[in-house]
Amino acid sequence: MSKFETFDETTAPEAAVPLIEKSKKAFGRLPGLHAVMAGSPALLEGYQVLHRLFAEDTAFDADEKTVVWQTINVYHECHYCVPAHTGIAKMMGVSDEISDALRDETPLPSDKLEALRTFTLAMLDTRGNPSDAAFEAFYAAGYGERQVLDIILGLAQKVMSNYTNHVAQTPVDAVMQKFAWTPKAKR
Repeated sequence: MSKFETFDETTAPEAAVPLIEKSKKAFGRLPGLHAVMAGSPALLEGYQVLHRLFAEDTAFDADEKTVVWQTINVYHECHYCVPAHTGIAKMMGVSDEISDALRDETPLPSDKLEALRTFTLAMLDTRGNPSDAAFEAFYAAGYGERQVLDIILGLAQKVMSNYTNHVAQTPVDAVMQKFAWTPKAKR
């Protein structure tokens, strides 16, 4: 597999430069994922928009956002996003108990969060065609149609990042290396 090029504001395609600057402003540095995505300014812009929408405009709280993000990251075995979202979860005030359960694929501390993970997995497993029973269990846990649609937004965002990291073999950023992760099946 070839190594994908990474970019910064001095080497990126012109359309990516303001997007790189936006990433640096938001994160205080240029995440490796964004440095790779800059090779396609459209991809980087799309990812930034979806990230902002999921982070700021969904019906989920910080714990629930983390459940959706990390469930998808773990399912896709993303070597980059699991550590990155572990660090993001810490910054968002999400408990280590939740992060560890997601990373280790062990039960979450509440039935409602477990229902969210289970439904997110059902969306992944069925390619967006969950069974009536999956919907019923999700709704019985206190979620509704809005949250189903918000999960789809999270899926779109995470497919962009997880797949980019797979094909580019993006190195985990130094600041997130302390949260390095190995998929359960490969331990």
